[in-house]
Amino acid sequence: MRLLVVEDDLMIAKALMAGLKDNGYAVDHLDSGEQVLAAVQTQDYDALLLDLGLPKQDGLSVLAQIRQNKSELPILILTARDDIDSRLRGIDGGADDYIIKPFDMAELLARIRMVLRRKGGTSQPLLSNGALTLNPATFTVQITGQADEIVLSNKEFAILQALMQRAGVIFSRAQLEEKLYGWGDEVESNALDYLIHALRKKVGKEHIKNVRGVGWLVEKGV
Repeated sequence: MRLLVVEDDLMIAKALMAGLKDNGYAVDHLDSGEQVLAAVQTQDYDALLLDLGLPKQDGLSVLAQIRQNKSELPILILTARDDIDSRLRGIDGGADDYIIKPFDMAELLARIRMVLRRKGGTSQPLLSNGALTLNPATFTVQITGQADEIVLSNKEFAILQALMQRAGVIFSRAQLEEKLYGWGDEVESNALDYLIHALRKKVGKEHIKNVRGVGWLVEKGV
């Protein structure tokens, strides 16, 4: 899953990005609102975390621009503005959630999961295709018919989450790498192959299918 963080306070941005990366997200960062529209038009983000007090272009203006372009990108406002007018303008302007700083990282992660569930059209906290059940809160997956849950690494989880959210769809190497790595992240040439090999070893090759020369998929549930 790939997120865009728009935050002009570098200390807050670094802490936020570190917490998100530790929890399996690929993260890009902008420190002003001017480039946000271009970024979301050229990169397929799963969600945008948007501060309001940005230099040059206010976050509410950024929000309005994105929604005027008919984008359904999930947007979570993260701001110190706790007055009712700002909250109403944010929610009525098309934000999916409005979170007051300071906030606890665990709560933010839960709210991100909630917004992503809405985007996927479900209220269920677990992802399942009938054969595999993935728990985004614990980074574990359970195989139907087996009692024990399997613990995944951050990047293993990110791969399986991407595949299960669009079960039945083949993901290419480039598409999966976009979910794993943000701007400036170093990507080793065989890193994805190693991760998928480790993931398939944990859950079984029959559950993550390789379409030779095309990519990988998790079969859609019946």
